[in-house]
Amino acid sequence: MVQNIHTKLNNTLKDKIQYHRFTSWIKSKGWNYYKYQLDVLKEFAIGKDILVVAPTGAGKTIAGFLPSIIDLTDNKKINKLHTVYISPLKSLAYDIERNLRIPFKELNLNISLDIRTGDTSSYKKKMLLKFPPNLLITTPESFALMMSYKDSRDYFACVKCFIIDELHNIIHTKRGDLLSLNISRLQTFAPDCNKIALSASIKDKKNALEYISNE
Repeated sequence: MVQNIHTKLNNTLKDKIQYHRFTSWIKSKGWNYYKYQLDVLKEFAIGKDILVVAPTGAGKTIAGFLPSIIDLTDNKKINKLHTVYISPLKSLAYDIERNLRIPFKELNLNISLDIRTGDTSSYKKKMLLKFPPNLLITTPESFALMMSYKDSRDYFACVKCFIIDELHNIIHTKRGDLLSLNISRLQTFAPDCNKIALSASIKDKKNALEYISNE
């Protein structure tokens, strides 16, 4: 499943992905990993912020979530918020939630997943604050609200992965400015958090990478 061309993966990481249940699920669908998806895993493992630019349908979602899936299934004791996924579109957020629940359920992965948008009920919002999922899917606006709460530092302190989808729809907008401010603030709460941005059509890659990374 991990092909010979993927020689840049160290042996530990290669073994993890080679024999992982998620890899078996990918294979059962008749798919294989693209080299860039495994490159994301490698770069994330050494603490790099990452920009993924790939055509629609080329597996960007898998690339974005693969580091989190590997990390969360390796560490069974993780019971706090680990990954935040930002979508500029509520419809996309719900699609991502539905698509992730399928392999999580089929593989019996012990990864909790939930979604918060402007449509989320007040009761569920309270429950999400009291019992954070491992993986939170949300929007720039809902994320900003959560960051404004008095306990936000504690809530986001263990976040290791911050994923921004459809970056080209956010980066040069007021929503993007607000998100950028909250990313900077998140970095003070969770200094070991790595960012992954996904886009099918971003033009200025240097500017896009600078948007998500302070390296």
